[in-house]
Amino acid sequence: MREDLLQELVEDYTTGKQQSLMQMRKGKLTKEEFLKETAAHIAMYYELAPAQRKRLLDAFERYIFGYSRLSALIDDKTVSDIRVVSHDNIRIKRKGRRMGAGTAFSSPEEYRQFIDYIATRNQVNISNLNAIQRFTDNESHPDFILRFTLSMPLVNTYNEPYLCIRKVPRSFPQMKELIGQGMLDKGTAELLVRRFREGSTLICGGNSSGKTTLLNALKETLPDDMAVLVAQQADELTTRFHPDMMFLHSLVGAGEKQVNYGLEEISIAGLTMDVDFFIIGEVKGAEALYLLNAAYTGQLCAATIHAPSADRAPDKLVDYAMYKSRYSRDELMKMMDCFRTLVFMERYHVKEIFECCGWDQDRRDLVYEKIYGREEI
Repeated sequence: MREDLLQELVEDYTTGKQQSLMQMRKGKLTKEEFLKETAAHIAMYYELAPAQRKRLLDAFERYIFGYSRLSALIDDKTVSDIRVVSHDNIRIKRKGRRMGAGTAFSSPEEYRQFIDYIATRNQVNISNLNAIQRFTDNESHPDFILRFTLSMPLVNTYNEPYLCIRKVPRSFPQMKELIGQGMLDKGTAELLVRRFREGSTLICGGNSSGKTTLLNALKETLPDDMAVLVAQQADELTTRFHPDMMFLHSLVGAGEKQVNYGLEEISIAGLTMDVDFFIIGEVKGAEALYLLNAAYTGQLCAATIHAPSADRAPDKLVDYAMYKSRYSRDELMKMMDCFRTLVFMERYHVKEIFECCGWDQDRRDLVYEKIYGREEI
């Protein structure tokens, strides 16, 4: 089947027939009804033999219900991240290592058409007023939730969109599986599970270090009679077994009049919902103050935060808390002693675990004792 025919048909549906795509996305058209309509469109506007029309429809179905040239990468369970730097430069992260994807779009035009298509499919506006977009597809793939970050040429130095896709497994590993994968040993797992239930926990590390994976597994060990609330920017934390776990995610409006619920707003709301355990998927801003206040009043809490080392994590959380706080830095640092356990992740391994022993007034700093790992803070 000729590649140009598929691209022409895709363009038909991303320009003149967007309404059909939107109706299918909203459930107003079934997949069967949508493909029947497409078959009629091909028969009317494309002068092809019946066998050619069938091949074009099959290719279009794979394109629309998958992700075109990225579909194989999305299906690949060893690939965690996909970065499209340009139409002919696609990079992936496979088992923690970055490398070329071994595939590419045929031209800048095909790549831009693909960008227009995924924007339409996910009901995202990519006009000049919305040149940077973050969105999530939690419906199209049986194994992964897909988290997209898209920036358009308006804000890029080069004249092609940048597209980053983070694949979040739906069936995340449990503690037993993490032991088998070598993230930690059995004794360390038992230590973390016990401490997770006894006091607040902060998990830190760099990008793709395993922070969210560990937090996802730890929260599944909480007893069924604990009410748990999870606030997160993207749907990375889910549950496989726990019966009393609620999840809130942020909603950032693209236009001036659109609604906006950031992590700060949903954290405030969440703390009024009668919970025993409060989790923030990843601390990135002023929501840190509400997390810190909750933990300081005795609420069990947990969160992840980006930090290059264990000793920088409390400082980073306090920096975020100061965005909205009237407390002094020293007062906020004193409050940090309610996070009794600090875990540092590196390359998908638990590298260090520290116990907070309180505030040293003379040093004006928190005191930590290492309970797992080699290097000292």
